[in-house]
Amino acid sequence: MKKLCLVVLFFVTTISFSQNVKFEGTIKDTAGLALEMANIMAVNQATKAMDGYSITNDKGRFQILLNPNTTYDVKVSYVGFQPYATTIKTGTEPIVKNIVLKEGTMLNEIEIVKEMPVSISGDTIIYNSDSFRNGTERKLEDVLKKLPGVEVNKDGEIQVEGKTVQKVMVEGKDFFDGDTKLATKNIPADALDKIQVLRNYNEVTNLKGLENNEESVALNIKLKEGKKNFWFGDMTAGIGVGHKEDRYLANPKLFYYNPKYSLNAIGNFNNIGELPLTMQDYFKFTGGFKNMMRRAGTSFNVVSNDLGIMGLRNNQAKEIDTKFGAANFSYNPSKAWSISGFGIMMGSQTDLQTNSKSTRVDRNGVVTTNDETSTTTQESRLGLFKLSSSYVPSEKVHFDYDALAKFSKQDELTALLSNSEVTNGSTTVTAFNDVYSKKKQNPFSFNQNLNYYYTLNEKHVFGFEMQHLYQDEDPFYNANLKIQPFNLGLEYQIGQTRNDVSQNRFVKTNKVDGKFDYYYMVTPKSNINLTLGNTYSYQNFNSHIFQMLDNGTQNDLNASQNNNEVNYAFNDAFLGLHYKFIKGKFTFNPGFTVHNYQTNDEQLGTSNKNAFNRFLPDFYALWQLKKTETLSYNFTMVNNFTDINKLAEGYVFSNYNSLFSGNRMLENSLSQVHSLRYFRFNMFNQENIVGNLTYTKQTDGIKSKALLTGINQESTSVNMDSAFADETFSGSGNYGRSFMRYYKGSVGASLNWSKFNNLRVYEDSDSDPDNNPTEIQNTESFTQSYNVKFSTNYKKIPNIELAYNFTINDFSSDTYYVDAPSVTLEYYFWDTFSFTSEYTFYHNRNKAKTINNEYDFLTAALMYQKKDSKWEWKVSGTNLLNTGSLNNSSFSQLGGISSFSSYIVQPRYLILSLKYAL
Repeated sequence: MKKLCLVVLFFVTTISFSQNVKFEGTIKDTAGLALEMANIMAVNQATKAMDGYSITNDKGRFQILLNPNTTYDVKVSYVGFQPYATTIKTGTEPIVKNIVLKEGTMLNEIEIVKEMPVSISGDTIIYNSDSFRNGTERKLEDVLKKLPGVEVNKDGEIQVEGKTVQKVMVEGKDFFDGDTKLATKNIPADALDKIQVLRNYNEVTNLKGLENNEESVALNIKLKEGKKNFWFGDMTAGIGVGHKEDRYLANPKLFYYNPKYSLNAIGNFNNIGELPLTMQDYFKFTGGFKNMMRRAGTSFNVVSNDLGIMGLRNNQAKEIDTKFGAANFSYNPSKAWSISGFGIMMGSQTDLQTNSKSTRVDRNGVVTTNDETSTTTQESRLGLFKLSSSYVPSEKVHFDYDALAKFSKQDELTALLSNSEVTNGSTTVTAFNDVYSKKKQNPFSFNQNLNYYYTLNEKHVFGFEMQHLYQDEDPFYNANLKIQPFNLGLEYQIGQTRNDVSQNRFVKTNKVDGKFDYYYMVTPKSNINLTLGNTYSYQNFNSHIFQMLDNGTQNDLNASQNNNEVNYAFNDAFLGLHYKFIKGKFTFNPGFTVHNYQTNDEQLGTSNKNAFNRFLPDFYALWQLKKTETLSYNFTMVNNFTDINKLAEGYVFSNYNSLFSGNRMLENSLSQVHSLRYFRFNMFNQENIVGNLTYTKQTDGIKSKALLTGINQESTSVNMDSAFADETFSGSGNYGRSFMRYYKGSVGASLNWSKFNNLRVYEDSDSDPDNNPTEIQNTESFTQSYNVKFSTNYKKIPNIELAYNFTINDFSSDTYYVDAPSVTLEYYFWDTFSFTSEYTFYHNRNKAKTINNEYDFLTAALMYQKKDSKWEWKVSGTNLLNTGSLNNSSFSQLGGISSFSSYIVQPRYLILSLKYAL
């Protein structure tokens, strides 16, 4: 079957190439200078369709493949030059034509991109949406996947030229700022006119050219004229077909845009596994808040106490019932003032069933294996609300204020059966434990920032930024288990029927970041940046462990080891100096920051204060080989500080078999990061090349010191000796190309090697437990991932996408391999029917040959919609092969534990739905 597919693909490609005639040449000005990025197109006189186009390279060359024996109108355009038109008639031989443009009336952007599928204007790449559609597209991501240089992953994240898109706008207005998934999954494909990729994006014009924005990319969607000043969108309703259980889907989407205001509303109610936002999406949803201290040289991140409640992805659950509603608005009271915001509410109920197996091999050959089977029920209610205001009365003044509130209510009940075996030589000890756990949390956070930028004149620019975070968390954990593996002190009552242990935690954080920037333009190509800033954080951490007895009374474990009452203050005052200058094709931006750090934690009736100074250099360099080819190098040295969670010395439950205690004597670690990035995007032959290399070395790292007894772990945090640094080396590369308008292919690879050091404590029955022998445990992992993809994009015949991914996870204890070939089919036929289908096959195995399984997923959909009709019927099927589970492998640096898990997934669903387009 595979050989047949390759033969057919080769035959189709060969026929397509053999039937084309090459039309090539150069475009220059009257002085003979090559015009790079000039647009040339060939319009078929008979069909009026554009059969080919090209954008010239740095030598002014163009190349178009055309049909033989056809007459074409050739049109050429370039900003600042008079348009050029001529007629050619192809035969069977190549045509060479050199074109000279005369300077003349400046063409505006609309004239340039009117018919060109792709054009470039400065830092903006403009795609004409209709040029890439074949009729099967229903939402934005379907179109983006067909654009040269653009990729959309399974999570809805957009990547352009290897860079992740940070913001999606529609008609220049933010669309749920801080997330791209809601845009890719919901904006209708038939509403798209132009898709603008904004490279080197900076929404503050005062700082344009002053900062390094080469990695910043945004997307702006231009709507068709019929979609402006009118409500548009669609409403979908569906029911399950042939199921014992009731299955339903309701998905309304409404949009309105005009120059004054906009409004978007999205709803999704279903029990078929469609997740508009996953738990991971919720927690990483930034609301567009940027890391204002990214060049400050200090890393102080507030950790989330989320209890490890599972963040679900689509299909990774036995049952998913979701209710989702979101609204986004913008309003312009005046040309200078804009107000925008959004609100998101989501509720879900999820049932999970997981089977997992973990293995650890100790230094003395002792092998610990653990088989777990768990069933979990989760209920989550999530909310996100943001309000933003921007006031820009002139090019000199820019004022912003943003506020983002996040809250959630999460409950999780789990029943787990654990079967562990410890093998030492010929002796095997087996232990069984059944655990019923409960997790609850109602976290709340409020983030706000205020920014003010002022340009005094062409020499002096000022900036002030302030950000405040308030976070309140209250995680509750309860474990009712047969065997209690930990010694919780003399107050703990043994002899009960069950071990019922709970822990309350309350963590509050107030964090304020503020900095003042002054930019002085030394020359038009150089500037000095002086920064004065401060970070202040104050946190409270309280926790208490208690036991429920058989008679229903509460036994408080009041010993200090089971309780925390901690206050922690952190302050970083710093001064930074950076000098940016351009020399020919090179941009350099060296600099440094000088810090004064002060910390103080109060617990156990005492205070622990610390103060010191640190000098941290950084360096950035960019080599602009060509307009669309760069090589950049970035070096940063960062002081890493922990927050209160690793300083609190009382016990904290991580899981039923994992207990953690902090260490108030922890000091900061020091990281140095070197990154090298190569990028090339050639519109002449529509190829893009991206390569990244990153090396990180962390000394005096905050690491774990753990006592592992069977599957149980008791750990604390320590500073690792600087002679045992953690190291990570990662690299990735991707080559992609679109050709002949109908084909798009790519090949890529990523490698990640990591070396970690932790302290392992070994039990020694002949000595005091406090003096158990300790040794440094070094663990390494090496992950390799390779992928290749090829797709077609015809208008009249079926389209296919072939992809193959191969992953190797080489852990200390074992090596895992995953093969994942996939096939996607799209076909629009008879001007009424659309058919889409995707098939993915997975083969998981390990080197030890203890795991070898295969599974696959097939989805398909058939849609019927008469031309110009607002109604669409759809029959869709998910998991058509009724696959029972999917698998995943992972590795833990602590203890060198490799794990393999199997998740029970939703069965086959057939859904009949009806959609009405406004």
